[in-house]
Amino acid sequence: MPVTSKADLYRKLPSVDELLRSPELAALASEEGQTAVTDAARAVLCYLRDEISRGNVNEGTDRRLFGTVDAVARQLRQNLRYSLRPVINATGVILHTNLGRAPLSASALDHIQATAATYSNLELDLFNGERGKRDVHLDRLFRKLLDEHVGTAALACPGEHAAAVDRMETAQPVAPQSGPTEISTILVNNNAAAVLLALNTLAEGGEVIVSRGELVEIGGSFRIPDVMSKSNATLREVGTTNRTRLDDYEHAINEKTRLLLRVHRSNFQITGFTEQPAIGELAALAGKRRIPLMEDLGSGALFNLRSVGVNGEPGVLDRLHAGVDVVSYSGDKLLGGPQAGILSGRSGLIARMRANCLFRALRVDKLTYAALEATLLAYVKRDYDAVPALRMMHLSKDEIGKRAEAVAEKIRSSGLEVEITEGASLIGGGAAPSAVLPTFLLALRCERLRPDQLCARLRAATTPIIARVEEDRVVLDLRTVFPQQDEAVVKALRQAGK
Repeated sequence: MPVTSKADLYRKLPSVDELLRSPELAALASEEGQTAVTDAARAVLCYLRDEISRGNVNEGTDRRLFGTVDAVARQLRQNLRYSLRPVINATGVILHTNLGRAPLSASALDHIQATAATYSNLELDLFNGERGKRDVHLDRLFRKLLDEHVGTAALACPGEHAAAVDRMETAQPVAPQSGPTEISTILVNNNAAAVLLALNTLAEGGEVIVSRGELVEIGGSFRIPDVMSKSNATLREVGTTNRTRLDDYEHAINEKTRLLLRVHRSNFQITGFTEQPAIGELAALAGKRRIPLMEDLGSGALFNLRSVGVNGEPGVLDRLHAGVDVVSYSGDKLLGGPQAGILSGRSGLIARMRANCLFRALRVDKLTYAALEATLLAYVKRDYDAVPALRMMHLSKDEIGKRAEAVAEKIRSSGLEVEITEGASLIGGGAAPSAVLPTFLLALRCERLRPDQLCARLRAATTPIIARVEEDRVVLDLRTVFPQQDEAVVKALRQAGK
């Protein structure tokens, strides 16, 4: 068969106008708009010209590749599809940063829908009709969960608390104090913002003492020294990478010291020849020297992690009871809510942060308040299974195994080799980096496909499935797959094995 020249192939390409005059694309234009269809046609023609220039189109294949009307329709569907899409998380990592961390509860979605689809009292006090503060919608719930000195009256109408909040807003330094302390909480857009706001408020122009073993960098190049610099506070390093003693902190305190800072080591551990003072010892030192103590917990749990077999991971209430003055943590990690940075601590210190102009720059919107309010109400009612991330943590190995057996039975004749093996799930999100939850895994092989090719096919499913590769096999952990998604997993696996 004679080889067609590139010039001849270029001449065979239709023009954009010719394509748009076809009945199929004219119908699409009436449904989706002329501009969208025109853009899709231009994209397809540009792709074909590029293929011709590379020599990927010849006389034997040009008729197939030049089915441009169908190609334009496919390109149009691709262009008009959302980029942000739901996926099925079969990795076994509960708080997977790349997959959006904690999924929201049904009540959180309902509350978002109810308050976002119309107007709301975000900054209106319904009791007196005057302007209110958006953070009062959550402060009552945080007080109920964190302040043991506040009784059931903490769940009173937010408007009744607003006057007290106003009185607390002062820029005057507040030193640590002994005895019962009222706890307040504010919200910003993520934990990095929370740390920035706290450092700028409490230590601008002064020094912050941090152990060298806690100068962490986490995802997205979030580095404690860089955040310290942006806050206009000066970092004062003490101790060594693996050993920092209480004396190191005490000897570093001087007239410029404004804050003692403890930072959670997200995503890694230092083991072996190590030492660090207990949090109670640091709190006692801070109280003696009248310097606030802050801890960046990162994940921050409001439930007992020991109930899911995770030990040694501090919770928010643990730290406040131990004497930490301010704790910062994330809303979309162990809390199981939306992305947010949360600061809980002594009301005087929190009031100073609320009065900082950075607080407005870093504040969150009504959708976040709605989602977090619904999440916190589940905690108040002790309905922990209503929070998806907590429910996944509490799933037993046997429950997961039964579901894995059911899925395996349905795909055994699909062209895939399937085996159920023991494995480990991870909490993720920088929480408890060494902790694992026992699970059962679906381990898959396909004679015709490499593991990476099988993973690619699963990602190309109608609802993409994200798995992982271990020991030259594709493994799926159903701990992080919602039960109602099991049938979609079965369908995708059958299709991938063909």
